[in-house]
Amino acid sequence: MSVPEIPKEQWAQVVETVGGPVVYKKIPVPTPGPDEVLINIKYSGVCHTDLHAKNGDWPLEVKMPLVGGHEGAGLVVSKGELVTDIQLGDKVGIKWLNGSCMNCSFCRQTEEPLCPSASLSGYTVDGSFQQYAIGKAAHVARIPAECDLESIAPILCAGLTVYKGLKESGARPGEEVAIVGAGGGLGTMAIQYAKAMGLRTIAIDGGEEKEKVTLELGASKYIDFTKTKNLVQDVQKASADGLGPKAVLLLAVSEKPFQQASEYVRSRGTIVCVGLPAGAFLKAPVFDTVVRMITIKGSYVGNRQDTVEAIEFFRRGLIKAPYKVVGLSELQSVYDLMVEHKIAGRYVVDVSR
Repeated sequence: MSVPEIPKEQWAQVVETVGGPVVYKKIPVPTPGPDEVLINIKYSGVCHTDLHAKNGDWPLEVKMPLVGGHEGAGLVVSKGELVTDIQLGDKVGIKWLNGSCMNCSFCRQTEEPLCPSASLSGYTVDGSFQQYAIGKAAHVARIPAECDLESIAPILCAGLTVYKGLKESGARPGEEVAIVGAGGGLGTMAIQYAKAMGLRTIAIDGGEEKEKVTLELGASKYIDFTKTKNLVQDVQKASADGLGPKAVLLLAVSEKPFQQASEYVRSRGTIVCVGLPAGAFLKAPVFDTVVRMITIKGSYVGNRQDTVEAIEFFRRGLIKAPYKVVGLSELQSVYDLMVEHKIAGRYVVDVSR
């Protein structure tokens, strides 16, 4: 497949100072190293993590100046001499995990996201909010030729992350999972992955728009935390036998839901922490945690095999991420909506405009 000529410069959204706005400007097109590929990004999802990167409010040093983004889908236009299993013109994706050493004890056991020298797209290395981005060939997502690049972009982080979290929950087909933050970009996909995996879902979020979205996607029940007088009681009542859900998937962007989950999860249930509210802490009563045998765990991003599986659900038509498309030049307005908690579903930027 022929590929277009690679320009010297490209349009990108650049965070020039921590906490500052993104600046739409021209920057040089990077050159891939021996084990890397250069991807002409067509679309990129916008994740709440991108806002954390821009604001630098995580306890992790962020690259500055920075091109954010880690849900980039596009075509390979150049590759290093060591890359033999990817061809020019192939559809691939930039994920949060840009690269890892492939040799430490974590990488050898397929736990690459835990690699101490991992590089992170749109955080420690430049990401997908640019027309041409670099990815390590071993880690870029392989996108089937029949998949649409616009609609698959959110799968590369949001889809992969919630799929991994649901696997970590240990919930079996027929069991119930409460999804906190169900109406957001991750939650809307978590509902669909849960359904595809044979799980029933209790959606927890705020507002009528999110109620409509979550129920249409297949949630069994919806609980509006802004209206309920007793959230713990309502979640338990929403479960089939009134004893609470088998697992809780915490996708919230504030701390309080992380403190509540242990009160309504089923005995011998599992709480999976995925969302990363800045400066937040976990808190659970020791007595209940012990005598009810509750498991509390974190779930990060998926490994390469998880990526293949998450994409396969999408390829089969089981996952349809609700999203809105805007031009890359409008990225700051998406961040503003995030700050105001006014996003239902996900935004995808068209990198060509």
